[in-house]
Order: sequence, then structure tokens, then C-alpha cells
Amino acid sequence: MTTTPKRDSYDVVVIGAGPAGLAAAATTAEAGLSTLLLDENVGPGGQVWRAIASTPVVERDSLGADYWAGADLVQAVRASGAEIIQQATVWSLDRHLEIALSVGGASSFVKARRVILATGALERPFPIPGWTLPGVMTAGAAQTMLKSSALVPDAPTVIAGQGPLLWLLAAQILRLGGRIDCILDTTERRNYLAALPYALGFVMSPYFAKGLAMMREVKAKVRVVSGVSELAALGDGRLASVSYVSRGRRETIPAELLLLHQGVVPNVNLAMSAGIEHRWDDRQLCWSPVLDPDGNTSVAAIAIAGDGAGIGGASVAVVRGRIAARGAVESLAPAAAATLTAENVLRTTLAQAERGRALLDVLFRPAPQFRIPSGDTVVCRCEEVTAKDILDAVAIGATGPNQLKAYRRTGMGPCQGRLCGLTVTELMAQARGKSPQEIGYYRLRAPVKPITLAELASVPKTEADVKAVARQ
Repeated sequence: MTTTPKRDSYDVVVIGAGPAGLAAAATTAEAGLSTLLLDENVGPGGQVWRAIASTPVVERDSLGADYWAGADLVQAVRASGAEIIQQATVWSLDRHLEIALSVGGASSFVKARRVILATGALERPFPIPGWTLPGVMTAGAAQTMLKSSALVPDAPTVIAGQGPLLWLLAAQILRLGGRIDCILDTTERRNYLAALPYALGFVMSPYFAKGLAMMREVKAKVRVVSGVSELAALGDGRLASVSYVSRGRRETIPAELLLLHQGVVPNVNLAMSAGIEHRWDDRQLCWSPVLDPDGNTSVAAIAIAGDGAGIGGASVAVVRGRIAARGAVESLAPAAAATLTAENVLRTTLAQAERGRALLDVLFRPAPQFRIPSGDTVVCRCEEVTAKDILDAVAIGATGPNQLKAYRRTGMGPCQGRLCGLTVTELMAQARGKSPQEIGYYRLRAPVKPITLAELASVPKTEADVKAVARQ
């Protein structure tokens, strides 16, 4: 593992060391292509396998077999000859396959013949009243602390929302001796009926038995309130209680920690900044890149694999990573492709891994009131812009997210739209009577992650660069 790139150019640069990125990098490096794997975390694994090489959680059953499955892939990529740089902030990718990254406070550029984006997923925004109070976190943040430091709640804790990660986190917290007082399930009742046509595929998938066992494990130990249709975090300066409505009845629970989750969505910022075409996905309610079967994008020689290509989970991500890597090998070293897993085998494996996903998408489709807030609920946390502020801007002429920047600075803070972008698009679409596709998304430009002026100033300069700035 290195701290700065050893060379100026590579056959393949893989961005992201989660399941898809690890699989892709191992495949291209083993095929003899010079491969650079860049990742912003301290160690490999992404969110699914976070801290897999360093977690202090020693009881393997606590995190589950799916977590430990990543250990072999980490070892494979380390033995493959791929160059790995952790804690690397990739802040620019252009159509010419030039990648800008910062490591240890200094920036540099590398070129690639092929790029595989494996930037994974983000948690979907969950904008409820009070979600900015200290004591309110996402489930993903809590899981990061659990995996990285074995930290679990010991104070009154409520988990609210829906989706597989919610139940997995609850099970992991309980196995490690943590405290959960109540789970507020926001899954809409009508979703169960809508999901019925996909039940057979789900029952035949690996999700069914594991998910059923996990929910039984949690429900045996924690009170679960289903059919929650309203939710608010309450407190003066910090979280004190959680208010909710279920079956028309309002209740309040004392809480010092509220963990929110209503699914994950593709992390699209870097891909969008490179000019890759995206479309609104009506089933997963998010932006997804337009891809061919090999994961290739609208920008030549850039592929996307993993949850950044559409939410599918870790097993799907691994196969997508290998498919994208095979495409790179076939393009750059056709003879070496004969040593890789056959394409038809990969396609079959992918279909098996994707089985059951459709039911999860339909069953755990977030309710409109938890995606599209109203009144004084904060939408843009960085600039403290409320839903009312956005609707007022629409009323005086803001037509889309980019125009809204001029009115309210939404999407211009440190998160660069990651926590508000989907909400802004859907809120403006509803207000204007248009589809999210028609409203669009923020126009993203480099740098796509916050970097310092010192990092920019550290970029190596040629004599031509100096003359250009000096106008010589």
C-alpha cells in the first residue's frame, strides 16, 4: 500500500474500495494491467465491509457472515499487484480520464486508459422536523462507529425508518450488547400489497431466509411499532424525545439517540461531474447512470460498478465489478481476457445475485411525506434552507436546483448536495407539477469534495503552467 501514486499513468484506475472496487481492481491487476485503486477511507471495504482489516469486533457472529465474506477479497486485491492508496480524496475526473486526488494534504494528477467508478451508495436523505438536532444520526453513521470502533448505544435509543440496513444494524447493536428502546417502522401498508407480484423471486433469493431470521431476532428483543406515518425529533438544543403517529394515534418516546434510515441511493457526484448521463429511476427514486450491460457509461472508457450503478447490495456489486473489469481487460489486453471468468458465467451469477431485489425496492419504497417535507423542516442542512424557503423561491421563479442556488445557496455547502439533492429535486417537481427528470439535478463541477487552497497549490507545475498564469 502506498501514499502517493508511483507513476503518472495507469492502464486502469479504480475509484472506491468497496465490494465492486475491490473485485474490479483484483481482476484487472491479476490480468496484468497496471492498476491503481483509490479510496478515501482508512482501510479497504467500503461501507459494507468497513474496517474489515482492522475492526476491534472479534466475535464474528456479531457482524454476520456477509460482513466477513469481504476478507478474502481484500486479501486477493492486496496480492494482485494493484497499487492501493487509502485516504485519497478524488476531487476531479474529466472526459480525458485525468484524475485529481489529494493525499496527506497534497494534490496530484494521474491519467488512465480506463476508469472504473465504484463510489458506492449514500443514505437517502430523511428530512423530518428536528433531524438536525444533536443526538439524531443516520443508521449508516452508527454502523460506521460500530464496525470501526465497536461503539454501540447505551442510552435511550430509537431507530426509525425502513429497509434491510435498519434491521441489520439493530441486530448488530443487540449482539454487541447495545441498547435499543424502540423501532419505528415507516413502511407503508400499501407497499406490502404492491410487492406481492415479486414475492416468488424473493422467496427463492438469499435475502428471504437471512432477512426473516434477522427480523425475528430483533423483534424478540425490541418493541417494534409498524405503520408509522409521521415522525419528528424533539428537544431544546439536543434530542430529548421522538414523536410519531401510528394508526392515527400520536405517541412520544423519550430518547437521547435517534437513528434514521430509509434506504440508500447511488453516490453520483463524481460521475455527474465527469459529464456521465444519468436518468431518474422511478422504482428506486433516485438518479442512476445510463449504462450498457458491461457498465460502460456515456463517456468513453469510464465504467461504473457497484451500488453507484443502481442499488443492488454487496453480492451484486462484486459481480458488477468483475464485469466492468472484464470489459477493461478485453479492451486493453484481449489475450488476457481468456484467463478471466467467462462472461456467460458472470451474467448468470449476476442474475442470481439480483433475484429478490425487486421486492425490496417496492416494499421499502419511502413514503412521500418522508421524502418531500413541508413548512419549516430543514432541507439543506449546510445552508439551513427550509422546505418553505424552497417553495417561496419556486413561487418567484426558481425553475430547478441550479436556479435555486442563486436564490437560496442550496447544494453549495460542504456536502455539495449529497444530503439535500434528492429532496430538492422531488420538492421542486411536486411544486411545479413536473417529473423529477424534467426538474433535473445540481450541475456538479470539480472539486467534488472540499479541498484546501494549500492542496491546490501543491499540484506539480510545469513551465508551461507557470507561463500561462504569468501570461508570458
